[in-house]
Amino acid sequence: MKLSAPIFRLKRQAKLMARQEAIPLHEAQDRLARDEGFQRWSHLAAHHGNITLAQEVLDQLDLGDLVLLAGKRYQGKTMLAFDLIVEALKRRRSSRLFSLDENGPDIEHRLEAAGVDLAASSAFFSYDTSDEISAAYIIERCSKANSGALIVIDYLQMLDQQRSKPVLADQVEALKVFAERSQSTIVLLSQIDRRFDRSQRTFPDPEDIRLPNPIDLNQFAKTCIIHDGEVKVGIAA
Repeated sequence: MKLSAPIFRLKRQAKLMARQEAIPLHEAQDRLARDEGFQRWSHLAAHHGNITLAQEVLDQLDLGDLVLLAGKRYQGKTMLAFDLIVEALKRRRSSRLFSLDENGPDIEHRLEAAGVDLAASSAFFSYDTSDEISAAYIIERCSKANSGALIVIDYLQMLDQQRSKPVLADQVEALKVFAERSQSTIVLLSQIDRRFDRSQRTFPDPEDIRLPNPIDLNQFAKTCIIHDGEVKVGIAA
C-alpha cells in the first residue's frame, strides 16, 4: 500500500497535529495511520518503517530535476548525498559524483563503508575530483550518460571559485538545461548561510542558502534541506 506522503513527512504532520490539537503524539499518529488505511501507527511503521531516508528522498526526485541539497555544516548533507548514490546503485541507476571538496580515497572509503562494491559497480558509478570541475566540464563528461542517471555535485559554492570559470548563475542555468535534456537528476550540494543562526526560525528556508554570487533559485526544480535530523523536500519556486 503506497502512502500519500513519505513516512518522515507523515511523522512531521503527526507532531504538528499533536501540538495544534493538544493531543498525545501517539493519538495523532494513529489518526494519520487510519487515514492511510492502517489500524494503528505501529501497523503503518511495520509496513513502511524500513524505508530509509535516502529511499524517501530519491523517490521524490524526478528525471530532469535540478535539485539543491542544502544544510549547515555537520548536518549530514554530504552523508545524504552519498546515501542517494548508494540507493541509486541498488536500483541499477548510473551515478556520477563530481567533488571539489572530497578526495578520491575518502570517497571510496565512504562508499565501501556503505556496502558498495566499487569494482562490481564500475559500470554504473564513477567519481571525479578534478580542480577543473564546472558545469561545462560535467556536461561534457556526462554527455553519454544513460537517461535516468543521478549526478551529484559537491558543491555549489565552489563551482566558480576560479576566475577562469563562468559565473555561477550561468553554470546553474547550463546544468538545468542539461538535466532536462538528458533526463538526468542532478543534485547540487550547498551550504546554509550563517545568518540562519541569528534568526528565530527552527528550520532553514531556501532564502538561507549561502550565495556569495547571486543566482536564481527558481532554476532548481526542487530543494532538499536537511536540519537537525529532518529533511524537507519542496518545489524551489
